[in-house]
Amino acid sequence: MTNQNVSWWKDSTGYQIYPRSFCDSNGDGIGDIPGIISRLDHLADLGIGFIWLSPVYASPMADNGYDISDYRDIAGEFGTMEDMDRLIAEAKARGIGIVMDLVVNHSSSSHAWFQAARTSRTAPEHDFYIWRDAAADGGPPSDHQASFGGSAWTYVPEVGKYYLGYFSPEQPDLNWQNPKLRAEIYDMMNWWLDRGIAGFRMDVISLIGKDVDAGIYEEGPYLHGFLQEMNRKTLAGRDIVTIGESWSVSRETALLYCGRDRHELDMVFQFNHVTAFDDETFGKFRPKPFDLVRFKKVLFDWQETLAEDG
Repeated sequence: MTNQNVSWWKDSTGYQIYPRSFCDSNGDGIGDIPGIISRLDHLADLGIGFIWLSPVYASPMADNGYDISDYRDIAGEFGTMEDMDRLIAEAKARGIGIVMDLVVNHSSSSHAWFQAARTSRTAPEHDFYIWRDAAADGGPPSDHQASFGGSAWTYVPEVGKYYLGYFSPEQPDLNWQNPKLRAEIYDMMNWWLDRGIAGFRMDVISLIGKDVDAGIYEEGPYLHGFLQEMNRKTLAGRDIVTIGESWSVSRETALLYCGRDRHELDMVFQFNHVTAFDDETFGKFRPKPFDLVRFKKVLFDWQETLAEDG
C-alpha cells in the first residue's frame, strides 16, 4: 500500500466536490475555487477529512474537465493557481486534505503534446499517443467503438495515421508504453504532491495498461507494472491517499491494486453494486428493479474479500 503505516484516510470521511455546481463566488453562474474556500468551515463542521475535487485543470471542457489541456494550470472559469494554492492551504488548516482527480489515460486533443504529435511522425511527442496505420481499405485499424459513440479511431492527414480515442476524438489516449511519457506524468504528479495535496483519485486508471493490438483495453497486461512504477516514482513514502477507478475490477482483481504487498494503490472504486442493477441489452444503462437482498450481498462479498488484505 502507499501508506503502509499511515491510517488517517481509513478513518476519514471523503466529500466529492464538482466545482462547477458547488459554490459560485463571483455571480457568473459557474462554481469556482474561491467558492469552495468560502464553504470550508461548513465542511469542517461536517467532519470532512478530505475533499475529492473533480477536475479543475485547464480544459476545453469537451468532457466536463476530463479532457485536460494543461495538467499544471487551472481552468479560468474556476480560478487561478493562486486560488488553488490557497484552497490547499486553507483546507489543510482545517484538517481537510485536497485529493485531486488525476486523468492520465488520455489528454485533451488541445494539449500541447498532442498538438505537436499530430504535426509529424518525427515529433518527440508523437509517440506520447497511440497511432496505427489504416486498414487495407483505408478505414480505421479496428472496429472498436468509442465510449461516447462512433469509431475509437480518428485519422490525421498530416501524419497519415489514426490515433486512438477510447472515449472520444477530443480525448486521445496516452501511450503508457513510452517511458518518456510516463516520466512526464510522474513529474507532474510530484509537482502537485509537493504543492501539498493529499493524494489522487485516478480516473479510469484500469485502462493505462491496454494492449491495443490484442484488443485488451480494461486491466491490460501492463497495468500493474505501471502502477508499481508509479508508486515507486511518486507515491511511496508520502502521507497521502490514492484511489483508483475501474469499471471492470472484481473482488479478486481488486487485491492486485490494493493488497498490502502490492505497492500500488490504497483503494479502488468498484461499481458492482451499480451494474448489478443495470440492463445493458441495447448498449445503454437501463435500471433493473432494485433488490435489497442482492444489493447487500454485493457489498458484503466485497467487504469479506478485502477485510484482511485490502
